[in-house]
Amino acid sequence: MNIDVLTLFPEMFGPVVGGSILGRAAAKGILNVKTTDIRDFSNDKHNRADDYPFGGGGGMVMMADPIFGAMESVSAADKKVIYMSPRGRILDQQKIIELSQLDNLVILCGHYEGVDQRALDYWNAEEVSIGDYVLTGGELPAMVLIDAVARMIPDVLGNENSALDESIYSGLLEHPQYTKPRQYRGIEVPEVLTNGNHKLIDEWKFRQALTLTQERRPDLLEEYLDKDREFTKGEKRIIEEITKRKL
Repeated sequence: MNIDVLTLFPEMFGPVVGGSILGRAAAKGILNVKTTDIRDFSNDKHNRADDYPFGGGGGMVMMADPIFGAMESVSAADKKVIYMSPRGRILDQQKIIELSQLDNLVILCGHYEGVDQRALDYWNAEEVSIGDYVLTGGELPAMVLIDAVARMIPDVLGNENSALDESIYSGLLEHPQYTKPRQYRGIEVPEVLTNGNHKLIDEWKFRQALTLTQERRPDLLEEYLDKDREFTKGEKRIIEEITKRKL
């Protein structure tokens, strides 16, 4: 997958896309993230990319012309364009999976008070938000989107099933995890995880995930239970016990 990031601060992306899982994906040729500095396309002698908004108001707005130049440099007309914006659709599982199936993606990072609307309209940019809050710019949200999307691309993660097994993607929040030593500062790993009985281990994980989801994200639990799923007898018993809901 090729991702072009149009930004005023390309230096922010190096440590994120060059390290850990994203860095390994890049080394394998699975993921290619390229940053383009929007200022390089400014016609201002000081490389300014912003100006005061028409109609007044506080702050500055990124100008259309440098953005158009950056878009043309990455052939954005033939690619999906995303604009990171607090007024956009919330980034969720469905959107992440949808984006992960693309070969090419362009992400525009706004700054200041936003960008000239004509840059969004002309390039048919879809506005996407990572939450109901405002950040200084679109760079951090773009990194979140890249990381989330990359994990869904085949072969990026070592275990092909791990992405879909984790919290949210499985439909439930993830159960607690433990590793060595079995006892630490007087706290024991739950015995069920060490006895080798895989049926009991699976039921314990399911119970924990169900309980956490009911406590913290009841909206996810309702959605999970309303879908047409096949449960084992043990899972049905646990669901009925915790939710008091007959299946």
